[in-house]
Amino acid sequence: MDSPSHWQTARFRLALNRPRVMGIVNATPDSFSDGGRHASAGAAIAHCEQLLREGADLLDIGGESTRPGSQAPGDEEELQRVLPVLRAAVTMGVPVSVDTSSPRVMAEALALGVDIVNDVRALRRPGALACVAAHPQAGVCLMHLRGEPDTMLGFADYGDVLAEVRDFLCERALAVEAAGVARERIAIDPGIGFAKQPGHNLALLKRQSELCGLGWPLLVGWSRKGTLGLLTGRPVAQRSAASVAAALLAAQRGASILRVHDVAATVDALKVWQAVETGIIGAAL
Repeated sequence: MDSPSHWQTARFRLALNRPRVMGIVNATPDSFSDGGRHASAGAAIAHCEQLLREGADLLDIGGESTRPGSQAPGDEEELQRVLPVLRAAVTMGVPVSVDTSSPRVMAEALALGVDIVNDVRALRRPGALACVAAHPQAGVCLMHLRGEPDTMLGFADYGDVLAEVRDFLCERALAVEAAGVARERIAIDPGIGFAKQPGHNLALLKRQSELCGLGWPLLVGWSRKGTLGLLTGRPVAQRSAASVAAALLAAQRGASILRVHDVAATVDALKVWQAVETGIIGAAL
């Protein structure tokens, strides 16, 4: 099956003629990647603006840390973290995603005009699927995860990780379609680092093209993940080069959306690759 040409979101029909860069904004005090530097609303909003200056095509704003061992916040706490940031972000002229599994947070975010629900639990919490299905055209990203962030390391046991991730994502995407969500609204994410050992993550990247032909855009997040730390021996703050390398490999293997912290470096790498592929120097990217 050919790769989808676009991703329909609430306010934008996002063309996928090139890999799109989704900038990560963690409005949490306990993010694994940035140590809560954007936990205040003002800092998170300023970070949104900075990522757009660096070339981000989308913004992904979350109020729950899903690092291994983390505990989910309550709805009230999550809403306090993300609503002020989302309210500002939807005025910035790009698609805005809310990274949440809470149906209540989804509903309030969509009411603000947020474009995409990015759910690491693939709309499996009671009420989540109904919330997204009730919206006329919001986008949704469904991620592969076993267990919960505080238990997922105990579920990293696979016979064929690619086949098992593929089957899960197909089942969830088809279930979401059956609930009335148009195929063009759905993206899928293999969940790099979620209930997976380093070897599983690398196998998913090596065979990623097998996920790209399923009929839904593939969103991939390698940025600063533990596997890159294992490969390079570098701490989280020093994984930019490895993250860009992984993002470029994912793009070359067909990923439609790259979820990254290091937007400027990723955008630059994609410009070089695109110029080589097209032979056009200075192509609008």
